Amino acid sequence: MTTEMPSWKIGLLGRCPRCAEGHLFAGFLRLRKECDVCGLDYGFADPADGPAFFVMMLGCIPVAIFGFWLEVVHHPPFWVHLVVTLPLIFLTCVPLLRPVKGWMVAHQYHSKAAELRSDERIP
Repeated sequence: MTTEMPSWKIGLLGRCPRCAEGHLFAGFLRLRKECDVCGLDYGFADPADGPAFFVMMLGCIPVAIFGFWLEVVHHPPFWVHLVVTLPLIFLTCVPLLRPVKGWMVAHQYHSKAAELRSDERIP
């Protein structure tokens, strides 16, 4: 039960990396224990803080640059930053977390990434 769909597309859709049909997430960011279609155990998946790092690089840095530009050019009061910049950070970062986490889990599966145990040797 394998699929020909690329891992980035499977991950962005939040689907099972093996069959591309089952759901990957049980909640917004919480992974299911296993695929509801093919039974793949998601125990291998450990994206850790990777999704947050990539989302911050893609979302927060441009918004911070915008906030800096807004301050330097227009000198608005502090409340304008709270009303404009802070919601902009949430609107750019939160929607990206789930697709990026899905992509990282799918990439882990397709590249057969795993933690190195202390009893294994590096070739």
